[in-house]
Amino acid sequence: MKSVLTKKTTYKGNKSQLPEKICSCCQRSFSWRKKWAKDWDSVKYCSERCRRMKSSQ
Repeated sequence: MKSVLTKKTTYKGNKSQLPEKICSCCQRSFSWRKKWAKDWDSVKYCSERCRRMKSSQ
């Protein structure tokens, strides 16, 4: 059987093709993660730590 590549498996092993953003807190770039798939447009922070740091300032 041949394996068929779907859109879900397109990025497997090809991290350089993932979309990136800049963190609002630490100004570092971060890549798309599967858990952010539904709300990627609203993601602002690279980590929980940055999210907490920004809200406490």
